[in-house]
Amino acid sequence: MLIRDAADLTENDVTDEALYLRRREFIAGAAAIGAAGVMAPAAFAADAPATVKFAPNKMKIDEALTPFEDVSTYNNFYEFGTGKGDPAANAGSLKIAPWTVAVDGLCQKPRSFDISDIVRRYPLEERIYRMRCVEAWSMVIPWIGFPLSALLREVEPLGSAKFVAFQTLHDPKQMPGQRRNVIDWPYREGLRLDEAMNPLTLLSVGLYGRLLPRQNGAPIRLVVPWKYGFKGIKSIVKITLTDRQPRTSWQMLAPDEYGFYGNVNPDVDHPRWSQARERRIGELLRRKTLPFNGYGEQVASLYRGMNPKKLY
Repeated sequence: MLIRDAADLTENDVTDEALYLRRREFIAGAAAIGAAGVMAPAAFAADAPATVKFAPNKMKIDEALTPFEDVSTYNNFYEFGTGKGDPAANAGSLKIAPWTVAVDGLCQKPRSFDISDIVRRYPLEERIYRMRCVEAWSMVIPWIGFPLSALLREVEPLGSAKFVAFQTLHDPKQMPGQRRNVIDWPYREGLRLDEAMNPLTLLSVGLYGRLLPRQNGAPIRLVVPWKYGFKGIKSIVKITLTDRQPRTSWQMLAPDEYGFYGNVNPDVDHPRWSQARERRIGELLRRKTLPFNGYGEQVASLYRGMNPKKLY
């Protein structure tokens, strides 16, 4: 495990000096926003970049951050194209305001949340997470967001709820990649309810101290750091509590390659390549893949008694 208690680390432990100074500038700018723990809601209304005020990071890892330039230009987001650079080139057409997220299904208080209301309601914090793509590349990203569990508790899941289904915006006018039948649109993902309630599971509205870039899933996306990146659904418009395992997009498209769980496992290869090693973006040499992406201490108990090969 590479995770250490925050009290044992400084910000310089996780990034180089230039990025450290940049982060301090972001935080200083955010202090001028006003109320503690919120992103400026006017930023969504104006559809403009903004800094973020957030609580101190509760989890740090002793690895360098992936530069913002790489995080924001090397992406999988098929709604804007299948090439790694397509999302950055094409996502400018996405309107992030107004934006609502409907939460329904097996809950006592279904409702829709406006994105500005979301950032007012839930205190934001920074989470520096190691992220692993199923294609065997990885990044370390300072996300800004809040636990998914906070939003789910507000709608009061029924005892019969066992899973959480997610859905991305479907609008080919704004998302040119949806004009091609690459997958069955809209993009769908899902978690077990206990996975969704785990403290590591994040709804992110920003990274590197600013609003999420559109190509990274603006205005709100899922971050589940112990799973492969395809589980991190972007530009969410709907969350549904259900008693049945949801059908997910990649599982429907290629069930022999993509399963429901998507847990990072170096011992279970993709049918077309090994998952034992990964390429960290910005590094020349490959490194060993960590079980559960290094978060096994926090999540392995969720799968006790299950066949590891079934968790993909």
